[in-house]
Amino acid sequence: MARDAGPAAPARPLRRDAELNRRRILASAREVFGRRGLEATLDDIAHHAGLGVGTVYRRFPSKEHLVEAMFAERMEEIGKLAEEALKADDAWQAFVDFTWQAAELHSADRGLREIMLSNRFGHEHVAEEKARMVPLITRLVERAKAAGGLRGDFAPTDIPLLHMMVGSVVEFTEAVDPQLWRRCLAMLLDGLRAEPGKATELPHPPLEAEEVDEAMSCWRP
Repeated sequence: MARDAGPAAPARPLRRDAELNRRRILASAREVFGRRGLEATLDDIAHHAGLGVGTVYRRFPSKEHLVEAMFAERMEEIGKLAEEALKADDAWQAFVDFTWQAAELHSADRGLREIMLSNRFGHEHVAEEKARMVPLITRLVERAKAAGGLRGDFAPTDIPLLHMMVGSVVEFTEAVDPQLWRRCLAMLLDGLRAEPGKATELPHPPLEAEEVDEAMSCWRP
């Protein structure tokens, strides 16, 4: 009979230089993905980090591995925002606050926005965090509707479309006014109110006509 080999030996921690390289890669990935989105390659990130491509591939054999390392924690952060919002007494304000907080994160990080709105990458831990968020966001929506703040025909599946609209504004105006999305989101949220006639003061001024022209010149569909 074969002898019991006993418990597996614990994984050895990375050497100090290897761990420093890993942190350097993740920091560069956050900046590159944040600016360029998930079209960026591991080669792009290696170049930005000032490391050899082989060093990056030793730590992260594919972009999928790097995306999982980068974004699972950020998705968990959004889930925690939803959990905190569910503790608020005012269900409508909780929905509004969560929507603003999520939009703040998305607007500043193109990679996060794309990982939220696409299933192309992140098939393990990222997917788990997405699945965990679904019932939380559904409860936020249903609470706001039951309290009479959110229009009754709004559905939880409208949430990604809401963020898609905000993301489109971010991409269209980033060269002329990267904060214009705030004005648009305020208008969208006013349109979601169950009771008309309660428009809030818009938190950002409109574009001038020449700024619209400039945005059209800079935007690349």
